[in-house]
Amino acid sequence: MADPNPAAAPSSGPTPAPGQETVTLKGLILLALLMVFWGINWPIMKIALTEIPVVTFRVACVWFGGIALLSASALARQDFMPSKRILVPLVLVSMVNVAGWQIFSATGLTYLPAGRGVIIAFTMPIWASLLASFFLNEAFTKRKVTGLAFGVAGLAALIAPDLGGVLAAPEGVLAMLAAALSWAMGTVYLKRVDWNMPTLALTGWQMIVAGIPLGIWGAVQGFDVSLGSLSPIVIWCAAYAIIVPMTFSYWAWMTVVRTSPAALAAIGTLGIPVMGVLSGAVILGETIGLPEISALLLVSVGLAVVLLPKDVFSKSKSSAP
Repeated sequence: MADPNPAAAPSSGPTPAPGQETVTLKGLILLALLMVFWGINWPIMKIALTEIPVVTFRVACVWFGGIALLSASALARQDFMPSKRILVPLVLVSMVNVAGWQIFSATGLTYLPAGRGVIIAFTMPIWASLLASFFLNEAFTKRKVTGLAFGVAGLAALIAPDLGGVLAAPEGVLAMLAAALSWAMGTVYLKRVDWNMPTLALTGWQMIVAGIPLGIWGAVQGFDVSLGSLSPIVIWCAAYAIIVPMTFSYWAWMTVVRTSPAALAAIGTLGIPVMGVLSGAVILGETIGLPEISALLLVSVGLAVVLLPKDVFSKSKSSAP
C-alpha cells in the first residue's frame, strides 16, 4: 500500500518499541472492553434492525458517532482540525477503515445470517497480520502464527454448523471478506502516517469523512424510518449502538492500533464474534452448544498466546516438574 504522504512516518502518535510483541496494559484493558462492547453490539443491533433499515442504521451511527467524538474533542480543548498535510491520508483511511467496512458488511448481512456473516468479517486479523508484516515490517513470529491458528480454528468451529448455508450465498461471503480486507487495510494504513493529532479527533474525522459516501449510498437506497413508529426497545438498542460502539469503542480501537503493533491489535479482536454469539444466547435466547464452547476455548488460547507477555510462558515452563 503506497503512502501518498512523502513526509509520513511509519507511526501515528505513540508507537510500540522496536521488536515489541505484546500489547500494553492499557491496550489489554481496552481490547477487553472492545470484546465486550462490540461483541454484545451484534445481538443488540439485530434487535434494532427489526424496525430500522440497515442502510439508515449504518448512516445514523457513523454521523452521530463522528459528531459526538469531535464534540468531545472540542470540549476537551484539543486542536482537532486536521492539517493540510494529512487531508489525503485522512480521506484514504476513512474510506477503508470506516466506509468500506460499513458498506461491505451491511451488504453481506443482506445475504447471510448476522451471526455467521460477522464471523467471516472477523477474519480481518489474518489479512492485517499479513499486511503488517509486508508494509510495516512487523515480524510474523511463531506466537502470532500460533495465536492466529487457534483463533481461526475457533471461528471455523462457529461457522461449521451453517457452512452449507453460508456457501449457498457466495455474494454474502465475498462482501464480508471485502469488509474484513477493508478493515485490515485501514488498520495497517493508520500506522503508516504521522497524524500529529489526538486520537479522539482522528477517530471523529474518519467517521465524518466516511459519512459522506455513506450518506450518498443511503440516499440512493432510500431512508425509510419514522422515529415515532419505533418501539422503546429498538430506540434503546439504537442509542446503545451509537453511544458505545460508535464512540467509545471506535476511540478505544484507534488508541490500541496507535500504541500497539498492528498485527497484535488485530488478533486481539478475535474474541469479539465469540462474545457476540455468547451474548446472543443471553439477550436473544439463542442456543449455545459444542461449537460455541469450542470456539470460546480455542479463541481464548489464541489470545493468551499472542497477548500475554513472553515471561508468563517462560515462568510456567521453568516451574514445570
